[in-house]
Amino acid sequence: MNEPTRRHPAPVTATPEVHRPTPIVVRPAAPVPVQPHTVPSVASVVLPDGRIVTGYAIDPVQPEPVAAKPVISRAAVNIALGGVGFLAVCGGLLLLTSFIAALTALITQLITLAAVIFGGWIAVQVFSAGGHRGGTTVHIRKAVIKRNHFHG
Repeated sequence: MNEPTRRHPAPVTATPEVHRPTPIVVRPAAPVPVQPHTVPSVASVVLPDGRIVTGYAIDPVQPEPVAAKPVISRAAVNIALGGVGFLAVCGGLLLLTSFIAALTALITQLITLAAVIFGGWIAVQVFSAGGHRGGTTVHIRKAVIKRNHFHG
């Protein structure tokens, strides 16, 4: 009775299937011929405690050349062009104002000329009526109106 009791038997598992990738063969690139002036030189430095440090000399990194600034800045050019445009507009406005002033003077002179001619014609008509030549004379006498009836 002291035997261990068996439970359900363990399930049988299938062996896993293993996939192995195909290795990629990398072929080295063709060697690039090195020019003799590109091989860095080996330098040795003796430290104060007597040790010698040997290594390649590395040229300091040169900063990229800064683009040369133009003699005249773009802002100055833009301001100058704006001034030229402003002067052109002002010149046009000055011409426009001169044109309007000249047109106003012309209209004023035409109105004055018309008033002088028309006024002269009226004066001639009024003052030349001295002899009643061919005119109609109307005599007005007192009229009496009584009870909305006209008595003449």
